[in-house]
Amino acid sequence: MASRQNSVFRYVDWTTIGLLLILLLFGWMNVLGASWSFDQTNWFDFTYRSGKQLVWIGTALLIGFVILMTDWKLLQASAWILYGVMLLILLATPVLAHDIKGSLSWITLGPVSIQPAEFSKYTTAMALAAYMGRYGYKVRSWRDLLVPFVLMGAPMAIIMVLQKETGSALVYASFVLMFYRKGMTGNILLAGVAAVFLFVLALKAGATAAIITVLAITLLVIAYLFYIRWKDSRRFRWSHIWITLLLSAISCGFCAGCDWAFNHVLQDHQQRRIAVVLGIMDDPQGAGYNVNQSKIAIGSGAFLGKGFLKGTQTKMNFVPEQATDFIFCTVGEEWGFVGSTAVLIVYLILILRLITIAERQRDEFSMIYGYCVVGIFIFHLTINVGMVLGLMPVIGIPLPFLSYGGSSLWGFSILLFTLLRLDAARVEQLR
Repeated sequence: MASRQNSVFRYVDWTTIGLLLILLLFGWMNVLGASWSFDQTNWFDFTYRSGKQLVWIGTALLIGFVILMTDWKLLQASAWILYGVMLLILLATPVLAHDIKGSLSWITLGPVSIQPAEFSKYTTAMALAAYMGRYGYKVRSWRDLLVPFVLMGAPMAIIMVLQKETGSALVYASFVLMFYRKGMTGNILLAGVAAVFLFVLALKAGATAAIITVLAITLLVIAYLFYIRWKDSRRFRWSHIWITLLLSAISCGFCAGCDWAFNHVLQDHQQRRIAVVLGIMDDPQGAGYNVNQSKIAIGSGAFLGKGFLKGTQTKMNFVPEQATDFIFCTVGEEWGFVGSTAVLIVYLILILRLITIAERQRDEFSMIYGYCVVGIFIFHLTINVGMVLGLMPVIGIPLPFLSYGGSSLWGFSILLFTLLRLDAARVEQLR
């Protein structure tokens, strides 16, 4: 035990831990700022959110210490067991959970509430690493991605359909970054971007306008293919024409179905949030209230901010969920443009550091798991900051290490410390 402890603390990436501690400290300060009331006299009072967050931070660091002391081989060997157990827990959650704003994703255990979906990201990342990290595994065609997409899609479907938690479910799309790193063709990413573009176009301009756009692009592509035939017939393939026509037909069908999907698949509050972001409707007192108040709070912070615990929008509780999903607007109001930029720079350094850690791994399991963690952090950061600024729909996901809450903080800590443990083992394996 002593030898393992010395080895881990010698080879663990202390730069990453330092960045983590910076985010945890600044996160606690902003949770205090977001939840501080005039009748509160003690920053560390455990009956307030600031005091509770200290408990979550302390337990998260304790969990991290336990993970660092765990044999890395045990972590890898437990991947499938953890994934299977978590699927059972996800299936049981809607039965055990209480309805909270239409969501069935929180289980009450005594004085605390736990959201299993936060931990499912970790077990899914481990399962993907176990499967795709096998000796000889390569992404040669779409068939090689069938099992990984099933591993990713199973918890995603349970969370979205049974628990009715769309935001947590969409996080699983972040694993596509790892698929791309493992050799997935960029055409799949291009198809995803095209689908989003057509969906937005169909909602903004109507299905007819979107279909006309698709047909116009199709004609341009076909004209270019015939130009290639005229210039060099050896490069021309009739199959390219048929593939273009097939993709055009699929795209037109997709555009025609967007309106139906928007009205019948998405829930009412999701429809309103997307419509507000796209400018289809203006609902400042309804779906757009959170974002409008958030932008007011951030704008009022100006360049240097109003100062710690001096945010007026915060004190008057104008922004709902300000300590959790909208914590970044507290940063903007109290610390201004300078503080907001500093936070984003710390996140950028952390993500770049995680990419470096993932790239230097000597085994496929650790490398794949590392990119899963990178994808999750990038997704959470991009979506959370984007929705606070009104650039993306509000889907309710936390900002890593800044937002208030035990489940998210524990989940992110487990993800990060497991990667640090695997990275430390990289050096141990050579000894």
